[in-house]
Amino acid sequence: MTRPSLPEAAEVRALRAADGTALTALAYRPAGTPKGRIVVAGATGVPQRFYRAFAEHAAARGFDVHTLDYRGIGLSKPKTLRGYRMDYLDWAEQDLPALLDSLPDDGVPMHLVGHSYGGHAFGLLPDPNRFRHAWICATGAGWAGWMPPLEAVRVRLLWGVVAPVWTQLHGYLAWSRFGMGEDLPYGVYRDWKRWCSYPRYFFDDPEMAARVTERFDRVRTPITAVNALDDTWAPPRSRDAFMAGYRNAPLTPVDLDPRAHGLKGIGHMGYFRRGAEPLWAQALASFEAA
Repeated sequence: MTRPSLPEAAEVRALRAADGTALTALAYRPAGTPKGRIVVAGATGVPQRFYRAFAEHAAARGFDVHTLDYRGIGLSKPKTLRGYRMDYLDWAEQDLPALLDSLPDDGVPMHLVGHSYGGHAFGLLPDPNRFRHAWICATGAGWAGWMPPLEAVRVRLLWGVVAPVWTQLHGYLAWSRFGMGEDLPYGVYRDWKRWCSYPRYFFDDPEMAARVTERFDRVRTPITAVNALDDTWAPPRSRDAFMAGYRNAPLTPVDLDPRAHGLKGIGHMGYFRRGAEPLWAQALASFEAA
């Protein structure tokens, strides 16, 4: 088999959101004319460098790939998170739109890869139907009641005791202390904790339900929603509770058994680690078919 042409080094791109916030994105360019353009909408607290292996793989197969660090994370974070003010939905309503607005309208088919929060953000974008297909993984409702019993106990302890203490102490959620990603601005902690207390996330929040329902109802883009059977944070039933919000979009749910792909485990983060190339091949094939 001929080895695919390798992409050039990632291109660093400076962006600015509509409210003036400076952001940093990375672009992974294919060697020739792109067969499609992929926007990666990352998970909460996960810097864009985590998606590099997938982005390089997709670029080597002819896709123009774009990743982003949301405000407060990675290359887009301020000197300190203490006193840094933002809302959790700013990532969906300000930051991802800034990336999308920077991309050319040149007829190249657009596709979305959404990881966890990225699957929430998709329905909140100004024009989600700009995408031909969305491949979303590890997205769920966040409610502990959907999780296995032991994980549910841990999560309730996290939100009820540990996170409030750490946030009060630092002024932000010191998420890195738990080995779960980068530290999170206070606004992310505040909103995330609230919505995870509802079985259907922000769709059940009386202050948010009408707003988000109206926006998700606009989505007509076909979605493939993949959740690993060993993902204790977002098992398939948690996905089903949240993805019901995309009620007007063609939805294909996939319950993923890691063993069927020769993988020891996937969990919540393994979709983008090296060794998960069989999953990437399926995602890229779905984009090509679209």
